[in-house]
Amino acid sequence: MNTKSLMQVEDPLTKPTFKDALKFWFKLGWISFGGTLGHINIMHDFLVEKKKWISNSRFFHALSLCMLLPGPEAQQLAIYIGWQLHGKRGGLLAGLFFILPSMCILLGLSLLYVTFGNQAWMDAIFSGLKPAVVAIIFHAVWSVGGKALHGFLHYLLAAIAFACIFFFNIPMPYIIVGAIIFALFFRRIWPQLVYRKGASHDAEGEVNESDYYINKNTEGLGKDFNAKLLAKQSLIFFLIWILPLSLFYFLSFDFSFWKGMILFFTQTALFTIGGSYTVLPYVAQFSVSRFNWLSKSQMVDGFALAETTPGPLIIVVCYVGFMAGYNHFENSLWMGTVGLLVTTFYTFLPSFLFIFVGGPVLEHSRGNVVISDVLSFVTAAVVGVILNLTLYLGKDVLFPHGLSLAKVDLTALLWITVSIMLIFKLRLNIVYLIILSMAYGILQYCFLS
Repeated sequence: MNTKSLMQVEDPLTKPTFKDALKFWFKLGWISFGGTLGHINIMHDFLVEKKKWISNSRFFHALSLCMLLPGPEAQQLAIYIGWQLHGKRGGLLAGLFFILPSMCILLGLSLLYVTFGNQAWMDAIFSGLKPAVVAIIFHAVWSVGGKALHGFLHYLLAAIAFACIFFFNIPMPYIIVGAIIFALFFRRIWPQLVYRKGASHDAEGEVNESDYYINKNTEGLGKDFNAKLLAKQSLIFFLIWILPLSLFYFLSFDFSFWKGMILFFTQTALFTIGGSYTVLPYVAQFSVSRFNWLSKSQMVDGFALAETTPGPLIIVVCYVGFMAGYNHFENSLWMGTVGLLVTTFYTFLPSFLFIFVGGPVLEHSRGNVVISDVLSFVTAAVVGVILNLTLYLGKDVLFPHGLSLAKVDLTALLWITVSIMLIFKLRLNIVYLIILSMAYGILQYCFLS
């Protein structure tokens, strides 16, 4: 059999069966280690390269649309493609399978954490994981910054965003609104300083667009979008949103706690643009400093736990919800579990809303230069926010006994340095780094204790 016939074993123009798609979405939820880039690479390899269910141009167009939205763009991309392949049920199951495996794993880890967290061997494992988490977040700053910062104004905005959240504790939604105003202002008075992305060149893939089931010329779902449909779908999502809140009102003895949690994570999901690393600084700072749901040390431990699971890094908010319920209700594992489920529901529900309701709107705005310019400035602000997260968590890892050079934790500094070298120089997979870091913590315990 020649190469050409090998490539055509599966007829790309035949609609994928719902069963085949379901198998992939289920598998994706269990193997998608490595954060957003890992998820996108797995989806691209399977959906574009192997199965030809969607063309390269449509895949990255969908990704760019999802990057305009608040929340985890990788999950929204899965919802979008699942929707385009098999309608609402396809999008719904793609989105659910994306998060349910990691949610279940993190629930188990959270239960173990609060049950055995005071054990010496658990402390040893986290002493190795925490420096690696700082290195991973620093790598995110470097990677996102290299792609997002293009010119003086971008660097200036990143610095302003960092100062706003680090020194003045300004909420993330205000920083995003400020970045949008900043972009529109300079686009108006000093347009030559505003970076514009060059036109994309898809010529390489245009020749074979017809080989894909969903391609550049395929009419996507949502073309029949109208204001009446928007109102109807928005009402449905509002009813879904308010149902658990109503149950807590009638059944809970502490409605104010659950209402505060629901409103906070709904706000987080609606207003944090830029993916997991935008959401997490906001959640970390407010859940620790304002709501006192957990300590800063527990927050860092949560990042370490989340890095050991598949799924989006934003899944760490489920751990935050668990610890909030657990601590508030006097070490109740049951209330911690309810907190985790509530947090998961209200963090990820808006992603379905944005795709099913807002996806068609964004499709109609494709190619809008103003939106592209504004998005580039929002992404620049995100760099400053991620830098804040690095310092916010890193200072407690390096200086656990006070902010002084004499009190620096040399073993943590060593492993941060090693982790950075492994990620940047050797491009070590994050999963392997996590395993090495756990071993490093155990070795510390065996030889230094």
